[in-house]
Amino acid sequence: MAKVPDRQICLELLGRMCLIRRFEEEAGRQYQRAKAGGFLHLAIGEEATIVGTTSVMRDDDYLIGTYRTHGHALARGTSPDAVMAELFGRETGTSGGRGGSMHIFDGERRFMGGYGIVGGNLPLAAGLALASQYREEDTVTVCMFGDGASNTGNFGETMNLAALWELPVVFLVENNLYGMGTSIERHSAVTDLSRKAEGYGIEGERIDGMDVLEVRERVSHHLEEVRTKGRPSLVEAFTYRYRGHSAADPEVYREKSEVEEWQRKDPIESFIRLCLEDGVLGEDDVEGARREADEAVEAAVKFADESPEPSLESLYEELYVVSETMGWYAVDERSPEPHRGELGEDAPEVAKNLAESGASHAEEARERQSREGVRE
Repeated sequence: MAKVPDRQICLELLGRMCLIRRFEEEAGRQYQRAKAGGFLHLAIGEEATIVGTTSVMRDDDYLIGTYRTHGHALARGTSPDAVMAELFGRETGTSGGRGGSMHIFDGERRFMGGYGIVGGNLPLAAGLALASQYREEDTVTVCMFGDGASNTGNFGETMNLAALWELPVVFLVENNLYGMGTSIERHSAVTDLSRKAEGYGIEGERIDGMDVLEVRERVSHHLEEVRTKGRPSLVEAFTYRYRGHSAADPEVYREKSEVEEWQRKDPIESFIRLCLEDGVLGEDDVEGARREADEAVEAAVKFADESPEPSLESLYEELYVVSETMGWYAVDERSPEPHRGELGEDAPEVAKNLAESGASHAEEARERQSREGVRE
């Protein structure tokens, strides 16, 4: 068992895990109220893997995740206000309200985003690590992905390239035992995911992802090894999500008793018991951490609710990297005068008029449906 750290570190670990848990619970509630749109993937139960990993990363290390990354951003220091505002689709969100739940991003803190494509972040992590190597920096990229992503073609290709070029990456599998609704025994011929990159020359290790101190200790070791030796490594963290794959998941693929069994290993409650038994924290510290998390999340919801939505005029902004020499990335044919799709603001007047007419028609249809519903 890993040694209990000093009081300040324990307070920080507990505070971050409580914040993530409370944020995710509230995000689920706001989604049910239709405040948050699109898809929603919650990481309730996975806090120890997230916080244990990020707590031993340097500020200049890179982190890249999947589509379940509210907690990763929070753990890296992104404001809960900005994350909640992004879920609400507001201008003050981490991506200006354009990314939503699956595309949280904070370049300032080197959190290089969540990605909706399974395994899509793996080659991007290799690119980040290559940039560090090219610039002769000792920064490490941590790439966190789910067990299902270990079956994608991107996984093998990235492992091969990372090993061949000796890239400074720690690949961390958040193995929550299910790829969407498919158990690991049914989706992976090799269920010990820590061994999946051995054929490419990358050593792996399996750790308890429900134990924040074990995650800290082992990920710290891997970061140091990669930083000094310049070779990638693979960590498999066993964890568990208490909620479904997404907010729309009916969870027919697992028994309630299985969820309850994992909840008895709750990473936050287990850490609290350990800190209380060791005497490094008291009951007042625990209550204080929970109270601060509650207050921060309540403030985040208020901030998001009061933030403005992006204006219609900004619809075409920041869709493409536009340069003087580029060709047409897309053709917009909504009018008799086709124009470059990436330059929507330069659309002919007729195209703008058609778009406004369509929006007006949609609004009239909604009002008509509302009136008919009242009459019924």
